[in-house]
Amino acid sequence: MTKLHLHLLSDSTGETLEMIAKAALSQFEGVDVERHFWPMVRSHQHLDRIMSEITQYPGLVIFTLVNQEIRTQLEAACAEADLATVSALDAVTNSLSRVLGQKQLHRPGRQHQMDDAYFARVEAIQYTIAHDDGLLWEEWEEADIILAGVSRTSKTPTAIYLANRGFRVANIPIVPQSPPPTALYRLKRPMVVGLTTSPDRLVQVRRNRLLSLNQAPDTEYVDKERVDDEVRYARRMFADNNWPVIDVTRRSIEETAAAVINLHNERRIERAGPKPV
Repeated sequence: MTKLHLHLLSDSTGETLEMIAKAALSQFEGVDVERHFWPMVRSHQHLDRIMSEITQYPGLVIFTLVNQEIRTQLEAACAEADLATVSALDAVTNSLSRVLGQKQLHRPGRQHQMDDAYFARVEAIQYTIAHDDGLLWEEWEEADIILAGVSRTSKTPTAIYLANRGFRVANIPIVPQSPPPTALYRLKRPMVVGLTTSPDRLVQVRRNRLLSLNQAPDTEYVDKERVDDEVRYARRMFADNNWPVIDVTRRSIEETAAAVINLHNERRIERAGPKPV
């Protein structure tokens, strides 16, 4: 295993850096990565304090710093210590500057400003939490997306992820013994998406869930024949109502959410119709 110390410096929360680093590292195998995370670096004094640890654990330094003086200080200190540095957003911001004909504002954290979009996202998260697991079905018409699926098909985490992207999401478990309210079939505004998975995988996930709760791992909840029936019941419901279906068997939460967003965008474009010539 190759050992790598990865230093991530940001003048804001560092979310962007973490995502970039995760995406890049996924392309390499056999690497033991130790991340050193340094958010909210906005002063020379702060940078001075952390440089001692950066030089103590030499590796790659990736940064997003909009303050030119602090950036110059970091690059000079790293050059003196023979450490490689990468500015994660330079290529994008420089290209935007050329295309837009504008200079960068050099203000840290502007992507986290509390504008209308921010408060809309907060409201979406609140709505999604309040409408988890079939709750408040009378308000489903206010949703953007309804996720339906049998138990343990990642409905809740997918809904929360989508809410963080600004979508109002409700979710409902599909249980053969307890059919959903008829209002589900009359919805006009929201897009209903069915989540399904392979029965074998579902049994495994449910059994692990029971074990984590210190419950008996051999119940009807994980009975293979019963799980087969549940999955068939849900798939038939999805087909009968012409709802799009996503198989989450081999998908991460992020991949499932991306597929849902694509479906939502396609539906929005379809409903808008062709642009007038």
